[in-house]
Amino acid sequence: MQHITRRHWVSTLTGLVISAAWAGLPSTALAQADKPTYTVAVVPQFQPTEIQRVWGPILERAGQEAGVVLTLKISKDIPTFEDEVEAGRPDFAYMNPYHQVITKKAQGYVPLLRDSKLLTGILVVRKDDPIKTVQELQGKTLAFPAPNAFGASLLIRAHLAEQDKIQITPFYAKTHTNSYRQTIAGKTAASGGLRATLDKEPDEVRAALRILMETPGAAPHPLSAHPRVPTKVQQAVAAVLLKLATDPAMAPLFKDIPMSQPMAADYKRDYLPLEKLRLEKYVE
Repeated sequence: MQHITRRHWVSTLTGLVISAAWAGLPSTALAQADKPTYTVAVVPQFQPTEIQRVWGPILERAGQEAGVVLTLKISKDIPTFEDEVEAGRPDFAYMNPYHQVITKKAQGYVPLLRDSKLLTGILVVRKDDPIKTVQELQGKTLAFPAPNAFGASLLIRAHLAEQDKIQITPFYAKTHTNSYRQTIAGKTAASGGLRATLDKEPDEVRAALRILMETPGAAPHPLSAHPRVPTKVQQAVAAVLLKLATDPAMAPLFKDIPMSQPMAADYKRDYLPLEKLRLEKYVE
């Protein structure tokens, strides 16, 4: 009979325990155990349940096909999200264009993907108002949804001040709908918004307003990577997301990001122009 030493017995028992532990794990856990894990923070524009509904399946599929694990991170509010990305905590982050400018300087985040459709802000006045040019808004009160809404407030206010050299008094109505109605009621000379939100208003609201100015198109929200993420991982994740966006089963989710037609992003081309607008002056 083979003599079994105490050391051999302990080694064998340990191996059995480890094997049993692994056997009890789900196959997905076994498959992911040796894959690198990266966090993905998403700016909380919507409720956490909605962000999870949209981003959860996308990140799960993207991680599987890129050979990594992508873990969704949802901040309790936008200020918390801003603190997280400025500190460089998430590996990937979906952020607004202004966040991209700030985090590029603070942490070196690299934009990977953005939607193909450019984002523009619009200024509307009453249809029967005699105002014909933005210069006529000098010194007047204008309504905006919120101070830091990118397209409907920051972009417009920056353009008026930096490009048109016009000073106005902002009034924050909290929503696009309220903003438009301030102008219809004659309480403000004009209101800022987005063409997409104006198009969703009732016929009588749209009929009562006239677009006075539309800002030049700006690149929309990018999905960006912290420079500590290996370049090959950045490229793999971006490539998989581009492919998934063409999958009919996944298309509705990309539409809800919204990034229905993603394309490669480039900081110099897409976001460097925003630095010239000095948006930080208008953040509140």
